Amino acid sequence: MFFSTEFDSPIGSLQICFSDKGVRKVFLPGRACNNNDEMLSASRHHPLAVQALEELSQYFSGDRQRFELPLDLDGTEFQMKVWKSLAEIKYGATKTYGAQAKRVGSPKAARAVGAANAANPIPIILPCHRVIGANGALTGYGGGSSLLYIKEFLLDLEKANSALT
Repeated sequence: MFFSTEFDSPIGSLQICFSDKGVRKVFLPGRACNNNDEMLSASRHHPLAVQALEELSQYFSGDRQRFELPLDLDGTEFQMKVWKSLAEIKYGATKTYGAQAKRVGSPKAARAVGAANAANPIPIILPCHRVIGANGALTGYGGGSSLLYIKEFLLDLEKANSALT
C-alpha cells in the first residue's frame, strides 16, 4: 500500500508519496501524482508522513542540512548509484554533472548522470538541485527548465543558511 501527504513549502505545495518502507516520490509544484500508477491513500498521521513533514519544515527553515528519512527507491542500478551519490553532496555546495559522473565511477557519463538526476523521484530529499553544468549554469530541474526557479531558490536557501553556520 502507498500513502501520500502534502507539504506547503515556500516553493509551493509538495506531494510526498511513501510506502511503509520509506519515501518513494516527491512531486514538485505543478507535477501531480498519477494515481493510476500507484494506489495512494492520503495520510498525515502515518509515522513516515509525520517525519517527512517535520524534516521538510526544518530544511526550509534552515535547521536541517541532511535528511534522515528512509527511502523506498525504484530505479536502474545506474540510477540508484547516481541518486545515492546525491546525498553525499554537502549542504550549500554544488558539483558538476562531470564530477558526479566521476564519483559514481563513470567519468565519461556526465549526460547519463544528468538523465538520472532528471529522473530523481525524490528531489530536495535527494538534492539533485546541487548538481550544475560544467560552466556553473543551472541546467534543468525536475526533468526540464520550467522549474529552474526552484533549483535557484533551494541553492540560495542553502547558501544563506550555510553562511550562518
